[in-house]
Amino acid sequence: MAEDEGVSQVTEVTSTSWLQRLGQAFMGVLFGLVAIVASVVLLFWNEGRAIKTAQGLTEGAGIVRSVPPDHIDASNNGRLIHVTGELTTGGPIADPDFAVRTRGVRLVRQVEMYQWKQEEQTETRTKLGGGEERTTTYKYVRAWSDKPIESDRFRESRGHTNPAMPYQSRETLAAGTRLGGFAMPDSLLRGFGEPKLLPATDHQANALQIRVNKPVTVMDGVLYVGRDPQQPAIGDMRVSFSEVPLQKASVVAAQSGTSFVPFPTHSGTTVELIAAGEVPAAAMFKAAQDENVTFTWLLRGVGVIVMLVGFGLILRPLGVAGDVIPILGDIIRAGTGLVALLCTAAIAPVVIAIGWLWYRPLVGIAVLIAGGLATWGLTRLARRHVVQKTAPA
Repeated sequence: MAEDEGVSQVTEVTSTSWLQRLGQAFMGVLFGLVAIVASVVLLFWNEGRAIKTAQGLTEGAGIVRSVPPDHIDASNNGRLIHVTGELTTGGPIADPDFAVRTRGVRLVRQVEMYQWKQEEQTETRTKLGGGEERTTTYKYVRAWSDKPIESDRFRESRGHTNPAMPYQSRETLAAGTRLGGFAMPDSLLRGFGEPKLLPATDHQANALQIRVNKPVTVMDGVLYVGRDPQQPAIGDMRVSFSEVPLQKASVVAAQSGTSFVPFPTHSGTTVELIAAGEVPAAAMFKAAQDENVTFTWLLRGVGVIVMLVGFGLILRPLGVAGDVIPILGDIIRAGTGLVALLCTAAIAPVVIAIGWLWYRPLVGIAVLIAGGLATWGLTRLARRHVVQKTAPA
């Protein structure tokens, strides 16, 4: 084990025979099939989710009505309403572990501890005959982390033991929060607003020092548990606090008595929106539609990547079989990679289009045409590449 300026590392070399690699590759085919099925399900479900969400938001934007925050009309019970007003709470919000009190809406405690962290780096080398030599280097570095790192799972835990984390990050909501005359449910308040730093005090530092039996100082509004903030040691902590202050808020949800609940739409989705400040209902619905589009494309990307990995696993045995002569295996893997890309480019748009055909036929047809053009272009590119490789010099 080597060590240099607080960074230690362990190197492990393992060898795998060609037959073992081939067996692992064929086992990977099963995982590849599962990955392809999972990607198809994800892509189809995502299109349905996106369309239903968009339809639900469109429905909500067409029927929402703005009401005053201080007058609750019983005739609006069950209807979709838009309310804007000042937030109020039933009293201060507190973190008793650190004697922190504030009159905000949310109180956020952020705790970080200086710990050992394991980093892995693997290099593989294919040998003549198809065997593989794998060299894995485990590096152990010191880093700040807001979650406890389990050092007993390290490849080399000796000398890299992390102590228990006595305090962890948490979020506390103020009790009795109201928007005018409406009671605010916790589901709307979680994640609401931008937290602002709440500077720690010497009183909090002294109280914490007694409990942890370690030096505690205040540095830039943050509690530092340890002897020297400039040279942190394993087990040192940084504790900061932030609050979401009382402010104006805008809510779109169904009125339920004197509170809010998600509004059920005809598409099977629900509408429950909140924004900081005085925001018109139309702007809130537009932001929700934009978020739906972004999330849809994110899930599409995940589904395509999973499908590409699945086809790669199915075709992997061909590359491993060719590794008897390493350069031959590299050539085969280049070809199978292109085949996996072609299959993904052909199938993923079809799955997406089927989802749209199920709900919106015209858009589904457009997606099918786009997928066909992409597959045709990739096929021509592949043929040109093969011709260039096989043409005489």
